[in-house]
Amino acid sequence: MGPNQFPWWKNLLVVLIILVGALYALPNLYGTDPAIQISANEVAPSPNQDTLKQIDAALQKANLNYTSAEWQPHGLLLRFNSTDTQFRAKEIIQETLGNSYIAALNLASSTPKWLHKINATPMKLGLDLRGGVHFLVQVDVDSVTRQHIENNLTNIGQSLRDERVRYSDMSRVGSNGIALQFRTQDALNAAKNLVTNRFQEFTWKVQPSTTGNFILQGTMSPAALHQISQDTLEQAMNTLRNRVNELGVSEAIVQQQGATRISIDLPGIQDTAQAENILGKTATLEFHMVHAVTAADGSTTPAGTTSYSLQGQNILLDNLVILRGSAITSAMSTTGDDGLPVVNIRLGGGGETLFTKTTAENIGQRLAILYVEVKSNVTEENGQKVIHYETERHVISAPVIQAALGNSFSIVGLKGYDEARTLALLLRAGALPAPITIIESRQVGPNLGKQNIHMGVISVEVGFILVVLFMALYYRGMGIIANLALTANLILIVAILSLLGATLTLPGIAGIVLTMGMAVDANVLIFERIREELRNQSGIQSSIYAGYDRAFTTIVDANLTTLIVAVVLFSLGSGTIKNFAVTLTVGLVTSMFTAITGTRAIVNLLYGNRLVRKISIGI
Repeated sequence: MGPNQFPWWKNLLVVLIILVGALYALPNLYGTDPAIQISANEVAPSPNQDTLKQIDAALQKANLNYTSAEWQPHGLLLRFNSTDTQFRAKEIIQETLGNSYIAALNLASSTPKWLHKINATPMKLGLDLRGGVHFLVQVDVDSVTRQHIENNLTNIGQSLRDERVRYSDMSRVGSNGIALQFRTQDALNAAKNLVTNRFQEFTWKVQPSTTGNFILQGTMSPAALHQISQDTLEQAMNTLRNRVNELGVSEAIVQQQGATRISIDLPGIQDTAQAENILGKTATLEFHMVHAVTAADGSTTPAGTTSYSLQGQNILLDNLVILRGSAITSAMSTTGDDGLPVVNIRLGGGGETLFTKTTAENIGQRLAILYVEVKSNVTEENGQKVIHYETERHVISAPVIQAALGNSFSIVGLKGYDEARTLALLLRAGALPAPITIIESRQVGPNLGKQNIHMGVISVEVGFILVVLFMALYYRGMGIIANLALTANLILIVAILSLLGATLTLPGIAGIVLTMGMAVDANVLIFERIREELRNQSGIQSSIYAGYDRAFTTIVDANLTTLIVAVVLFSLGSGTIKNFAVTLTVGLVTSMFTAITGTRAIVNLLYGNRLVRKISIGI
């Protein structure tokens, strides 16, 4: 086989890759429909056929029609012909269903179902392209630090008691310190050796005392404080992503901004108030033992317990938290052996030891699941904004413990399958490690998104047309081959971004436009090398071979240096910078395939292994 001829399987592979790329890029040709996403609020039953009939009757009474109704894992999606109908229908639906349900405005993809079956979905569009809402939230990291120190106080006290080291007092000092008091020097020395080895996140120093006691003070190190802050923000971001995804509203774009803030973008959401409501429902779950269930007679609450209401009765819970929602790693609703709904739980987030011990000692007793929501409001005091927090608690359910509960157990005693599904959703979404406050909210209207998409598409089209015209006029036939490869390159970029689930923003479109110019740059190097060989009176076949062979190293070097820059941008940048780096990287990889392998396959089919007197390369 000659040097300018590919084996049949290589040609077939090139065609197959491009065809598969075209298939997975196809969903991006379909637009979006104005839609309303209806989901249950807290423990309300999931939308069902009765809910749909209720909505249908209300909309028909108002002379409004929806084009289709789709059942989704976490709710009901209604599609509409126009945004005007969508906005009017939203008000009617919310009024009809009341506060038990969330009716969120959305933009739903109109990609055919047969494409969804092969996981062919369109690219996710960023807030600047699709429209939606943006939030900036403040995370109360200080509360986590305080809780961490309180936990350490408990652990230090237990460790000292276990080692029979007597202390007279234990208290907090400042915002991140602990003070231990002892009556003897020996106790102080023993305690210092113990805590220095076991609690290394504190810096321990002996402090002078005027009361005759010996004082050992520990201060949390800056490195430990920073680690707590980062862990809190990362857990908060994961929880926010999970909750928004579980509610089936949108694919949230959540990223850290500064030391204590999180930026949240919800593309496609058009209702800021409902989005705030969704975020506000992210709360903590706590497990408490039930002390007693009594009639609502106003009797005195025993010490160490708190009274709540459940199904018209007073339920007294022990104040000790035996498990927090952050310990749950998985929760699935299903049907038990008796045909009743249950929720299967898997633990792994910490705190399982106390939970297992307590439940083993209380078989036959009731275990309460407490839903804890921290709400915040911002007031202005002395010219400065001050955040105030208010905690609300209510019991979701209080099932009976059937056996000692380990890392896997089931919650029973639920009222129905809807409650089981909703409870599993809340448990899966996890608990926020700290209260959050929305300090900024901004809505990007769909009209602005459409305008950005229109301008972005025009920029790609203009860049594409100019490059195509230049290559066709300057390199003639070979230029047309390069244009075919450029088209294939654009298709592959879109396909790969869609498969990766990447979010496309305006900087991402800029990366695609830049990639198109760099893609034909490889062909320019190849074609100029072929021209040079032809001017040196080399044969056509040898000139083609030398053009591709000798330009290859230069092309790889040029693309490699750009790829290094793209990796640096992705590693150190954030948000839109990362999106630019992703599209640039994908474009570099695909252009190497189309500009070298793709064009050579076509050139080999046209000119390879045959007698050729002239090639169309613009000379």
